[in-house]
Amino acid sequence: MRGLRYAATALLLAATVATGGCAAQDATPESAAAATATSSGLPPTTGPSSGPAPSGSATDAGRPTTGASPRGSDSTATPATPSYSLSVPDLPTPQQRGIVEGGDVSWPQCPPGTGIPQKQGQGKPMPLGSAEFVVLGLTNGPGFHANPCLGSQVAWVEQRHLLAAAYSVISAPVDDDLARYGRTGPFDASTTAGRLANVGYQQARFNLATMRRAGLTSPIVWLDVEPVPDFDWPSDVRANAAVVQGAVRGYTDGGVRVGVYSIASLWQRVVGGLRLGLPEWRPAGGTSRAEALRRCGAGRMFQGGTAALAQWVEGDRDRDVTCPGTSTYLSLWFHQY
Repeated sequence: MRGLRYAATALLLAATVATGGCAAQDATPESAAAATATSSGLPPTTGPSSGPAPSGSATDAGRPTTGASPRGSDSTATPATPSYSLSVPDLPTPQQRGIVEGGDVSWPQCPPGTGIPQKQGQGKPMPLGSAEFVVLGLTNGPGFHANPCLGSQVAWVEQRHLLAAAYSVISAPVDDDLARYGRTGPFDASTTAGRLANVGYQQARFNLATMRRAGLTSPIVWLDVEPVPDFDWPSDVRANAAVVQGAVRGYTDGGVRVGVYSIASLWQRVVGGLRLGLPEWRPAGGTSRAEALRRCGAGRMFQGGTAALAQWVEGDRDRDVTCPGTSTYLSLWFHQY
């Protein structure tokens, strides 16, 4: 699949809009100023850059790989911003649609007893029959753990000829992740920041391999950035930002677009003032469709991107809507089964 230069995406969406265990809560409104805070000192990341010289290579199959690189300094500086300069395809034919409703699913919809011990399937219901799209989770909670019933969920979508997309939780390295994955990837493995970014990169590659095995086609992967119970992020927002930047690079190198699922308060807690300028999927927790649509407004921006999707929880389901104006180009976000 060919990618889209994100600068072009931002311009497209700015012209069409007037104003992602994926159900985060947001009790109080955040202002646009809070969403653009830069108190962490992180560099802006809204445009392409040359990025660091590669220090290793990933397997073409998308599996995490290991390797060796020279030892060096243990700097925690944020790695150079990944380049998002992908080939720019012709824009899809506009589809004059209003707001489109759908849902998202992942490991909670798996049968009880499946999955890792901390994230066992709960047998939760699949989306309503009125749903026109489904966003499918690739991960069973933290990184390097695949959704155990993704294949059956893809089959459910195929049988109903729905629109489909993918999302993945990104998480901090645990156990031996840094030693196992940190020295192979496009970032400088002689620094701590580079190794952290390589871990994020390899999480993305792992998830792309999961997509292929399950037969899931999606033009985008939404990156879920929020605290993960039992696998929470540390307090070092610069280190966390390196992992997130590495994952974005991993997906774009794999030929898919990237969006981000979060809210301002959780985004800042995890990665500080990191700004990627990517499309946003914004949750409204256990509120309503009307509140979810309000989250599409510019005041809810958290990393410099335009809102594409919004989510609320109702009847034990994660329900979603396309934000006003964005359904004109549904093929930017979904594959039609």
